[in-house]
Amino acid sequence: MRVAVLGGTGPFGRALATRLRAAGYEVLLGSRERARAEEAAAALGVAGAPNEEAASRADLVVLATKAEAALDTARALRGAIGSRPVLSCASLLLRTAAGPVPAAEGRSLAERIQEELDAPVAAGLHSLAAATLAGAEPPDEDAFVCGDEAAAKEPALELAGRLVAGRALDAGPLASARALESLTAVIVNLNRRYGGHAGIRVTGLRTSR
Repeated sequence: MRVAVLGGTGPFGRALATRLRAAGYEVLLGSRERARAEEAAAALGVAGAPNEEAASRADLVVLATKAEAALDTARALRGAIGSRPVLSCASLLLRTAAGPVPAAEGRSLAERIQEELDAPVAAGLHSLAAATLAGAEPPDEDAFVCGDEAAAKEPALELAGRLVAGRALDAGPLASARALESLTAVIVNLNRRYGGHAGIRVTGLRTSR
């Protein structure tokens, strides 16, 4: 499977691209500028291209941009993405003196992205940190994916399962992204209070892994 990681020159995008390459995926690292994409990609051992080109050549498009840029990126790339499945990873948070909190917007960022595209959208990987993805071994945690359409959810779950040492778990419909995106704020606050890079393992489920 060829995966386009859009906004891939940031810490999360780079770490994700590195882990995807190690998992056997063909990776296209995307950025707004060709030179920046190709430079970052060369350092990671993957291919680089402008976001539009990367999206148009992919089997699965991963939106790994900063949350503030995700909607604008989706709008700008609607034609290039077409009907290709999309995985939204960003969480829109509000920065406060006490720490990050979920944004006041009632819908998730993933739901709003779905409204901008003709493609099916899944949401996931919100509990995974760049630092753990970039480690020598897959993170010892579970990954969560939600979505309304199997065309996006199934490849996203397959991808998630190859990123972590734990399980890729189906967290329900796309509306569940409201909880998954908010979970990012919880994890960031845990990291600030206790140090380290928190991950999540779910117990009590009957799964084969």
